[in-house]
Amino acid sequence: MATATPSSSLQVDLPVQGMSCASCVGRVERVLKKLPGVQDASVNLATEQARIHFAGAADVPAAIAAIEKAGYSVPQHSLELQVQEMTCASCVGRVERILRKQPGVLNATVNLATERATVQVVDGVDVARLLAAVSKAGYPAQLLQADAPAATGSTAQRHAEESQHLQRELWIAAALALPVFVMEMGGHLWPAFHHWVHAAIGQHSSWLLQCVLTTLVLIGPGRRFYAKGIPALLRGGPDMNSLVAVGTLAAYGYSLVATFAPQWLPAGSTHVYYESAAVIVVLILLGRFMEARAKGNTSQAIQQLVQLQAKTARVRRGGQVMELDIAQVVAGDVLEVRPGERIPVDGVVLEGRSFVDESMLSGEPVPVEKTDGAPLMGGTVNQQGALVMQATKVGADTLLAGIIRMVEQAQGAKLPIQALVDKVTMWFVPAVMAVALLTFVGWMVWGPAPALSLALVNAVAVLIIACPCAMGLATPTSIMVGTGRAAQLGVLLRKGEALQLLKDAKVVAVDKTGTLTKGKPELTDVLLAPGLDRTTVLAQIAAVEAKSEHPIARAIVEGAQAQGLALPAVDSFESLTGRGVRAQVAGVRVDIGADRWMAELGCDVALFAAEAERLGREGKTPLYAAIDGQLAAMIAVADPIKPSTPAAIAALHQLGLKVAMITGDNRHTAQAIAQQLGIDEVVAEVLPGGKVDAVQRLQAQYGTLAYVGDGINDAPALAQADVGVAIGTGTDIAIESADVVLMSGDLQGVPRAMALSQATMANIRQNLFWAFAYNVALIPVAAGVLYPFNGTLLSPMFAAGAMAMSSVFVLSNALRLRRFMPSI
Repeated sequence: MATATPSSSLQVDLPVQGMSCASCVGRVERVLKKLPGVQDASVNLATEQARIHFAGAADVPAAIAAIEKAGYSVPQHSLELQVQEMTCASCVGRVERILRKQPGVLNATVNLATERATVQVVDGVDVARLLAAVSKAGYPAQLLQADAPAATGSTAQRHAEESQHLQRELWIAAALALPVFVMEMGGHLWPAFHHWVHAAIGQHSSWLLQCVLTTLVLIGPGRRFYAKGIPALLRGGPDMNSLVAVGTLAAYGYSLVATFAPQWLPAGSTHVYYESAAVIVVLILLGRFMEARAKGNTSQAIQQLVQLQAKTARVRRGGQVMELDIAQVVAGDVLEVRPGERIPVDGVVLEGRSFVDESMLSGEPVPVEKTDGAPLMGGTVNQQGALVMQATKVGADTLLAGIIRMVEQAQGAKLPIQALVDKVTMWFVPAVMAVALLTFVGWMVWGPAPALSLALVNAVAVLIIACPCAMGLATPTSIMVGTGRAAQLGVLLRKGEALQLLKDAKVVAVDKTGTLTKGKPELTDVLLAPGLDRTTVLAQIAAVEAKSEHPIARAIVEGAQAQGLALPAVDSFESLTGRGVRAQVAGVRVDIGADRWMAELGCDVALFAAEAERLGREGKTPLYAAIDGQLAAMIAVADPIKPSTPAAIAALHQLGLKVAMITGDNRHTAQAIAQQLGIDEVVAEVLPGGKVDAVQRLQAQYGTLAYVGDGINDAPALAQADVGVAIGTGTDIAIESADVVLMSGDLQGVPRAMALSQATMANIRQNLFWAFAYNVALIPVAAGVLYPFNGTLLSPMFAAGAMAMSSVFVLSNALRLRRFMPSI
């Protein structure tokens, strides 16, 4: 992908698609050679490769932009890397900068909570080079397969192992540090204890014992801080480990001098701070231990989804039923599912009848009845009857696997609000070290005696109390927990950015058919002329409509069959375009159609005028039937509103949102539906392109817009909206165009998603406020700013405890989202 040439330039090879002749080659070469910093460029038509020689840093994005502007394309894709041993926001910034410097990398974002890097690269990039660059910086990295959601399980296991390792080191460090703390600080609390130590073992012997125990703490459990922090400092990229390393070594080194070469120190400043170095290590290990445990909990939602995957399946093969590992099941296999078992893979029912609990995927608690031909989703639970099913999707193609991938991708996202944090944390650790140095110099110049001791203590306190960990964890942990909780509620956030945009929405635009309504016409009303029998007339009408393929006709037939009516034989069926249908049924002529068809037949529909007006107001479509030339009945068909729709619209209004309906249906029906539901604005009789125009107009009028739809014709509007919300029971195209997917097909998921968005963003703001306010408030205190007023100084031990607790607070606050329940 990239190599260094003898002339110290950098060579980058880019794939180029769309070239067809020598003139294309020449055009690409010309646009590349015009770019600043490009020494030379050559293009090979046969291999479809452009070789570019840069003088100095390679500006690959500029080269790609030039190629695309010339009318050609550079294939790109994303990589997911697992990056270990990052401890704070400074680590995140460093890994991002390293990745972005690599040839062929267009962008890189790193998430501290998920320990993953998402890297946008051109095709053909040397992945081994990327991994080596990150690993060389001290962060072991490996490539994750895009279709391996189960990687979350290994991440959780690593968090558990890290937690156990930290717990073991914490106990060792605490056992070694406790005697040091008691010997040095006990005398400050109880003067008699101080005199006893001096009488029993002597001051110097006490210092020697403290030196031995503290040395064991630093080279044992505390070694991790120096192994990471010192190299990072020498590379010019200090991190949290560097702050701890410099702070504890300063206290330890000063104590060594006081113990073994006190003559080097000014009079009156011979003190030891072994207890500070030892206890700082203990407290920070405690914080890391609690942080590791909390991190494991943040991904609990995905772990629960992974655990839903069945391990084995009962498969019919070769006339036998055998239990196979789930990885051996292939599409087309026939499987048996017993009551109480999980559905192994996605498929359809071949035999049997049962109820299946799909709540873990849809968020809906009511089990769904399954009969022949009904779809089944892997991971759901068969409750009562035995089922025989045929596998249609297995492995990474199942709905559950797709959900896990979507949630993982959303959890790894960076919200726009994170941009400020990134800018601050890039300079945070160097700034803290500068403040610590200024603190030391200030106390040495203006501080009271013993100036050296006070300067050292306060500089160490500044180094220790600073906490970029909390800054780095503030946003990603809330995103992880929030998106995981959303998945449990049946709301899939395909893009993490949707979390922030949903909160900002001012208007929700919804499609009508399949979103507000069931999307399938149903027979709703049957009104008869006086003296006629309902059963007989409806059976005759349905018998005629059974010969038609029109959706309204099917709705009438299904309505009659649902009432248990037997349909008589039909002769001489005829479809009259633009009018209706007619046929002979049991010796009588039956005509069915709109009022204009009845007028042609000489039938006066005034009998049903009042009811027809009422049905029209309700958004129903009236049809008339005549038997042997006499008006017999008026029937109505409608696409009924989903039972959950009115509550969902009310909940959106409760959140202060405007609701607009955009539909291709006629204005009269759309207005009737809107009036029933209290919808604020109606845009009717629009084509798919018109839906995009309507979305743009609403965006200009109200601001940030969320669009909810389910059909192919909704895909352009979903893409145009600030946040596209797809009904999970809709088409794949609509789902792929959306930012949010409602698994249950229930519009109630929209206010749920918006309420969760508001809760998550509030949680992020709380975390960021704490992380920044903590440092703004306590770093000056640690530096001794209060000393001239009330004599307050902050012990490095208390600074270590406060620093450790700040990260734990941020994580604990994010974990509150696991219990979030929408109140609407």
